[in-house]
Amino acid sequence: MPSTYAPFSRKGAFITELLIIVGLALVPLFVTFPYRVNIFLSWEGAYRISQGQLPYKDFGLPLGYGFWLMPALFFKLFGAQLISLVKAQVFMNILAGLSFRSILKSLNVKPAIRVLSVLLFVLSYSFFNFWPWYNQTVIVYELVGLAFLFRFLTGPAGKVRYVFLFLSAAFTFLSFFTKQDGGGLALLLSLALLGYHALEGKRWLDVPVFLAFYGLVAAAVIVPLLPYGFGYWFNHGQAPHNSRLSLYDILSEVMGASQWIKFYFVMVVICLIPAFRNWKAFWKKREAMLFTLLTLGILVEAAIFQVTSYTPPDNNIFFHAFAFAFIASRLQDQLELKIERWPSFGLAAALVLLWWSGSFWKYLDRIVARVVPHEQVIAGKGNVAVADSSNYAIYNPQVSKTGENVVSRNNFMLNTDTTDVPVEKWIFSDLWAFHKIYMPPSTVEGMKRLMAMPVVKEKKGTLKLLNMTELTPLAQAMPYKLETGSDYPLWYHLGVGMFNKQLEMFSNKVKNHYFDVVLYEYAPGNNNFFPFALRYELQQHYRKVDEFLAPRRPTNAIIEVFVAE
Repeated sequence: MPSTYAPFSRKGAFITELLIIVGLALVPLFVTFPYRVNIFLSWEGAYRISQGQLPYKDFGLPLGYGFWLMPALFFKLFGAQLISLVKAQVFMNILAGLSFRSILKSLNVKPAIRVLSVLLFVLSYSFFNFWPWYNQTVIVYELVGLAFLFRFLTGPAGKVRYVFLFLSAAFTFLSFFTKQDGGGLALLLSLALLGYHALEGKRWLDVPVFLAFYGLVAAAVIVPLLPYGFGYWFNHGQAPHNSRLSLYDILSEVMGASQWIKFYFVMVVICLIPAFRNWKAFWKKREAMLFTLLTLGILVEAAIFQVTSYTPPDNNIFFHAFAFAFIASRLQDQLELKIERWPSFGLAAALVLLWWSGSFWKYLDRIVARVVPHEQVIAGKGNVAVADSSNYAIYNPQVSKTGENVVSRNNFMLNTDTTDVPVEKWIFSDLWAFHKIYMPPSTVEGMKRLMAMPVVKEKKGTLKLLNMTELTPLAQAMPYKLETGSDYPLWYHLGVGMFNKQLEMFSNKVKNHYFDVVLYEYAPGNNNFFPFALRYELQQHYRKVDEFLAPRRPTNAIIEVFVAE
């Protein structure tokens, strides 16, 4: 029998990594989901492309269409359901994990450290990313590009390795064609790594060859789109677009927050102190230098990306696993830690799981809450005098079994939002496109009333409907005619997904009663998430016949149904 103190074998490491990457990625396939805020955008783009529409020709968007390629493919494979987006993200999470593992393997990170780093990568970045979003997809394509780049940089010599360089350039462009900021940073990081490669090995042609591959792929994708207003839409930072690249905002965020990024930077510098003593010798150590440049580059990218892509607020946490892998590798070498032995590895894995327990605690919490004693309270009873008896439960929401008022970390601030619908009260819709997705009852009932409207039943596929809401899967459920054109935006956030030119177009169509039905989502707390000016025009020229809650939490937006007079 093998000793329990035997080193972590390469085969064992590979199997463990595969189980972690694939096993945790598959979890979303076995659960149901509440409707995800902003997922309407992922569905709409994937649906249009899966229906044969060409971006920029049939609809405009201020990004590249790289993000929608995988969801569109999964729509073709599994149908245009919201749950198909989850299946697409499962594949993307597996791709991200395998790419991260490949990068570490190319850098000869020891198996035990590599397994721990893969576990950390999955827990800290991909496990809770159930839904596809371009701010995550841009990083996934970057990781694939970096994986191929490191195969080129550290693999055996020969002309065949230039296939890896081409693939690296292709995926790095795809990253840029998913989102300009993350993709641009991915290109700069790749060039930095290639720059060191060229300087250290005097391989001067590799950088221009990479740029030539990148330009070739870019030209093949972009040139066919030029006749369709591509320069207007894909024009980040220039009118009518607003640039998010602000030096002040970056400095403010880094100096005022970014605790983890700064901590890792300090730790990287500390780990490099021995190398500073003989910098010329360290420069010659290719793997060590490439690992250092990669780690520092990822930290810089994360610092910028958190400002340019600020929603959701955890877009940039891909850096944790890279920093951990570098720091752990340096410390293991310098302190001669025997972490590859099973007892040490088991302890290290337990500590990583404890560190990122938040990723899986919400699933365990339901079980622990039944086992571990905790304070039991009763809602809406007590003896505290209130000014408004109609809001009695709001002012005195929880009491103990003895009747005393309870003030704890769970209720010391009172929620006075009387419109909120807790997720546990959300229900499923019978519509196929919304399979396994639950929403507020008001939303589900509102969709039923919409589907039953006489004008919807009579016109069916010829119905002219403007859907300025988060319920874009209604295009499959009703269905209605999808408007197309090089000036037609994919989504309607004024100043982000559309501009004044498009607002004027829609306003004129509303004034001329072009649409049979208009669905407008009124979200007063969001800055023109759907243009407020168009709601005013609808109130002047259309008749509102219904309203219901939008599928978001908190339920601070309503969907209004307008019909032509």
